[in-house]
Amino acid sequence: MHTLLSTVRAARRGIPGGLAAVLLASCGISQQQEVELGAATAAEVSAQLPLVRDAAVVNYITTLGNQLAAVTDARGLAWHFTVVDSKEVNAFAVPGGWVYVNRGLIERATNMSELAGVLAHEIGHITRRHSVQQMQQAQGANVGLALMCTLTGVCESGASQAAINIAGSALFAKFSRSDEAEADAEAVSTTIKAGISPNGIPSMFQLLLNERKSNPSGLEAFFASHPMEESRITATQAQIATYPASQVQRLTKDTPAFQTFRRRLLALPPSPAPKKP
Repeated sequence: MHTLLSTVRAARRGIPGGLAAVLLASCGISQQQEVELGAATAAEVSAQLPLVRDAAVVNYITTLGNQLAAVTDARGLAWHFTVVDSKEVNAFAVPGGWVYVNRGLIERATNMSELAGVLAHEIGHITRRHSVQQMQQAQGANVGLALMCTLTGVCESGASQAAINIAGSALFAKFSRSDEAEADAEAVSTTIKAGISPNGIPSMFQLLLNERKSNPSGLEAFFASHPMEESRITATQAQIATYPASQVQRLTKDTPAFQTFRRRLLALPPSPAPKKP
């Protein structure tokens, strides 16, 4: 039987139209096909982007990510959490259980609950299958170019943007405001179930919004794929307020392990300059 995965492999070998066929086949895809498509995309991420492979960093992000996914995943996915070695602020979810967070975002987090909120938000995009819907819109896209543009923000020139537009829609389009609201709601619920303070979610939003005012170019990639307004802070705070205050106050905000993890990242060699497409 000709599977989605074999088509993906054909696309990666350069067979014309292979990727387009994959993405066309993704309409109404099953969970198995979602995972196969995610695995192929994850392979492209590994090929195109620098990843932090430090064992301590990998272990921490994997442990925290799995702690969150375990309380919300009803489909039994195999989850993968990876730190992209980029100073750009961004995070992204790939269908089937792959979550990426850029080093630049983690280094801005002040406590564990802020990073947990980001991971829970991206997990929410996968559990709600928003990332599948995005990839259904990506027919004909240049995967390598789109990955670099979306996750690292290196495509600032008109020529680079035109290359994406000519090839097709960018691999990862901007999430709709309704998708973001749903993922935010999932993040609040998920963090609470995992025993982590949900207040890190609006806290991280506020941190990023404040930085955008002082350094708009530094967060361009993040806001390009994650539309954000003050209303998202208000909405998450309102959702958190529906839980008993005593319950929320007992939840974990920070841990020594997170601070050790963050210091480890800061001590690593600087992130490499992004490859120009």
